[in-house]
Amino acid sequence: MSISELFQIYKQHPVITTDTRQCEKGSIFIALKGETFNGNHFAATALQQGCAYAVCDEQPGDAGQWTDDMRQRLIIVDDCLQTLKDIAREHRRQFDIPVVGITGTNGKTTTKELVRAVLATCYNVMATEGNFNNDVGVPKTLLRLTDEHDIAIVEMGASHPGDIKTLVETAEPTCGLITNVGRAHLQGFGSFEGVCRTKGELYDFLRSRELPVFVDRDNEHLMAMTGGLADIYYYGQSDNSDILIRGEVVSCAPFLRLRWREQDSDAGYQSEWMEVQTQLIGAYNLNNILAAITVGYVNNVPFELINQAIAGYKPTNNRSQLTTTATNHLVVDAYNANPTSMKAAIENFRLMDVPRKMAIIGQMGELGDVSAEEHSRLVSMLRDSAFDSVWLVGSTFEGMDTGFRTFHDVEAVKEAIAQEHPEGYYILIKGSNSNKLYQLQDLL
Repeated sequence: MSISELFQIYKQHPVITTDTRQCEKGSIFIALKGETFNGNHFAATALQQGCAYAVCDEQPGDAGQWTDDMRQRLIIVDDCLQTLKDIAREHRRQFDIPVVGITGTNGKTTTKELVRAVLATCYNVMATEGNFNNDVGVPKTLLRLTDEHDIAIVEMGASHPGDIKTLVETAEPTCGLITNVGRAHLQGFGSFEGVCRTKGELYDFLRSRELPVFVDRDNEHLMAMTGGLADIYYYGQSDNSDILIRGEVVSCAPFLRLRWREQDSDAGYQSEWMEVQTQLIGAYNLNNILAAITVGYVNNVPFELINQAIAGYKPTNNRSQLTTTATNHLVVDAYNANPTSMKAAIENFRLMDVPRKMAIIGQMGELGDVSAEEHSRLVSMLRDSAFDSVWLVGSTFEGMDTGFRTFHDVEAVKEAIAQEHPEGYYILIKGSNSNKLYQLQDLL
């Protein structure tokens, strides 16, 4: 069956599920496979629970469960995941609206949420929920598009070469931005150069169609990737003449306060500086905010509404959050960690004008052959930061001469907290999600 024929069936049954626990009556079940499951084994169950069709890429078996009626509603394809992507792309093509593609090593989810906040002041926005940014999440995001939406924001993540190419060919963005490129998922990418090539696949797509991009003018790695792009909107902190939106940090005590202005050097024009008090922790968020401002500006969002959106945005999901408890102030960034984001978080925490600083740092994952080197750099950085107390969490640290307290896992940290009751600190909690450091918040 061709994709056009499948899409006609989808138009008659416009709900797709990949989980037999969520089988809406009349929906289409697509049998995806993973390391620990095979959706083909559950096709009969999906039909019995009310799905109109089941799409499989293997003969599903369980002959005793299959009635003639069910067999007539079974569709066999070569690859169910590719079929999901193809249907999502066909659905996306029904809408002639701007689609903003966002990727990057760090900050892409925060940037996506900031862009959403800014654009939502003037438009009905459909955006990636949470971090549904992989080869299953992106198609499911696109399938949420309706006639009510004016603009879409699609976040795209990657851990292997070619990942972004696949996602942009599904989402077909009309513009895009890369927040930054850094040393993350090196086990999958092979090298920092591999990271740049993969993230740059967003630029490649937009370049091939002469579509616009939003670029951090001060990021030398991104600038090196922009050759041949037809239409670039620059933002940044420096005084380069081609920057459209320029911003500066005013303070971080502890929340980021910034000022920004529009400028057109060719016309000799600069707007007045506008200051915005944010609810974000970290000077490193300035570039994420400037990206959102630039996207909003290019899409004709008034300055006043841009500032209201930036000031009103409050981070969630353990990203750049400050939480005040009965005993401590917690700077929580426990969702993700790699050498680039770790350096930014520690440097920002060092510069924060607050008393009594404690850092609880979890090990970084997926670094491959450079893991020992990068963790050694991390320890050196922490020594130079001179925090009042540093706890290191994870087996990687246990074999190192760190000079700090080390814990095998989060459970050991919980025991120490229960015995010692740290109080009166500003505490940075930073680590990969696998460390489960988010479990410490209620204890501190």
